[in-house]
Amino acid sequence: MEFKIEEPDKKIRQEIKANWDRVAKPLDGLGEFEGLLARIGAILGSPEIDIAKKAVIVMCADNGVVAEGISQSGQEITAAVTENLGKRNTSVCKMAQAVGAEIFPVDIGVNTDQIFPGVISRKVKKGTNDFLLEPAMSEREAMQAIQVGMELVKECKEAGYTLLGTGEMGIGNTTTSAAMAAALLSVSPEIVVGRGAGLSDEGLATKRRVIADALEKYQLRGTEPMRILCSVGGLDIAGLCGVFLGGAKYHMPIVADGVISAVAALTAERLCPGTKEFIIPSHKGKEPASELLMRELGLSPVLDAGLALGEGTGAVMMFSLLDIAMSLYETGATFGDFKIEEYHRF
Repeated sequence: MEFKIEEPDKKIRQEIKANWDRVAKPLDGLGEFEGLLARIGAILGSPEIDIAKKAVIVMCADNGVVAEGISQSGQEITAAVTENLGKRNTSVCKMAQAVGAEIFPVDIGVNTDQIFPGVISRKVKKGTNDFLLEPAMSEREAMQAIQVGMELVKECKEAGYTLLGTGEMGIGNTTTSAAMAAALLSVSPEIVVGRGAGLSDEGLATKRRVIADALEKYQLRGTEPMRILCSVGGLDIAGLCGVFLGGAKYHMPIVADGVISAVAALTAERLCPGTKEFIIPSHKGKEPASELLMRELGLSPVLDAGLALGEGTGAVMMFSLLDIAMSLYETGATFGDFKIEEYHRF
């Protein structure tokens, strides 16, 4: 999938950096937050940055590979959490309320016929296939899920949102993301496979074996990203890939959450180079693949707190930090206000 990406405005980025230098503080005193807000302003096309209206898109989907014993939980948990996302009663919902953000849960592939009030229904299919037996999804299904993500970004843009975060819910998705990470990065499963929601040593060994067998079955190392996604990915990952592509297409900054979002982000970048310029990193998650994926994208997460909750909670925490940084950008006293000379860059 390719479309022409119009790069973020470099002149506006420089203008925002100059504005930061006029604030009465040491040069680059807010560290990476100064550059991140300049990045956001360049994406939005204005030095008068407005990120007041923000939301998290939470993709919910089941993964057929759960049948291989790679999780201590069953698919009924995906449905239960999706239902409570609709009720705005999960972790990310409570945290989003604290920072004034909306939550848009999306049923893109939960393995049930249940209708979830408060959840956007864009179901592609009822969960993926067990990828140890057959490819997780067809290319048509993957493309449909990607399109769902792109369309949601477009709808949010039209509704006046200026900052989006990514989130997901789906039992087994640390397995799909680890399998994709191993293939995308051409590394062994041992390097990228973690315990997910809390596997035993035996469960971790099973997870590593299942991923290694799948990588061998489909010969995925070094292959094209769409084939990797279709072979061992998830509908949540495909949908989030679409969110990142939508960010690039519609000039919407997208705050990436943890490892599942990072896999989706790298897939989007491989499908359409330049997408990463519209991504705002949030945290270095607990899963071992997180740091490797972000490094491959050339992005530096600012939070390093061992987060492993998912749902988009790391993105919401990043929202709050960006708001705090914005308060200084918008209202901070300048050197002129203090009648003292500005610092000079050398």
